[in-house]
Amino acid sequence: MTINPDNAQHGASHPYRAMRDFVQSMDDTLPGKFEITREGIVHDMMAPVGPHELTTLHLRKRLEKVMPEDLVAHTGTPDVEAEPEGIMRHPDVMVISWADMDVPGSFDPRTLVAAVEVVSRSNPDNDWVGKVRDYPLLGIPVYAVFDPRTGTGAVLTDIHSTPDGPRYATRKDFVYGEDVTIADWTISTENLPRYPDKG
Repeated sequence: MTINPDNAQHGASHPYRAMRDFVQSMDDTLPGKFEITREGIVHDMMAPVGPHELTTLHLRKRLEKVMPEDLVAHTGTPDVEAEPEGIMRHPDVMVISWADMDVPGSFDPRTLVAAVEVVSRSNPDNDWVGKVRDYPLLGIPVYAVFDPRTGTGAVLTDIHSTPDGPRYATRKDFVYGEDVTIADWTISTENLPRYPDKG
């Protein structure tokens, strides 16, 4: 049986819209953060804790000191969304131009210069696996990951085609204390907070 691609796309977007409606209805009802991937809804049940929020703030301020005035390291809403791909994500920091923020609804992920994530203690695979897969698919050219659990991170760049879809070709690992380059800007990772040891 042959499936008409237009019907297939329409059928694929209907479940996405249903998940999107559910996520919107839950945003102010349940704690945590909701995102949508091809596998379904991701719910990070833990609200971000001190070291997560402090790291996000440090990174935003450090980036904005070195970036040109027409760019912002944005930490608020809305999400980035690609309905044809069935993906809605919410980076902790989005490097984007002021002009590209002036849109109704979600940001177009292809307008981001970079996405920065601070790894959640409760769901690290979301940042280290899911977003490493989704962000190149969305066309986000630079993805930087900071992990307060280990005091390490990575910057992923150079999207290229693979049999499994677009992937980042280059990964540069770093440890806290080193300078790190995100897109065209280098910032310090000195004194970034760490999650306290459990127990």
